[in-house]
Amino acid sequence: MVVHIVMFQFKEENKARNIAKVQDKLEQLEEKIDVLKTMEVGINFNESERAMDLSLYSTFETKEDLQAYAVHPEHLKVVELIKEVTLESKVVDYYLDYPVE
Repeated sequence: MVVHIVMFQFKEENKARNIAKVQDKLEQLEEKIDVLKTMEVGINFNESERAMDLSLYSTFETKEDLQAYAVHPEHLKVVELIKEVTLESKVVDYYLDYPVE
């Protein structure tokens, strides 16, 4: 199992509206992309200076499934929206169970 986590910092302009829009678009991907096993999108409430605004936690069976998700046309549509409304993002991908090679 592969875990994919992304955190986003949004631009101040229309911030709350854009966060809600991105959350909705991301959550719709679960119905559109079969290699996407689970997805959880969370809106931050922590007011710390180092906090990000939104996080995405998703799982895939394999690294190849994650790579297929990354280039899927429906995912790329959401990526374009995210690029328009965010300042930065951070990502981490890891195996829940390390594969035997």
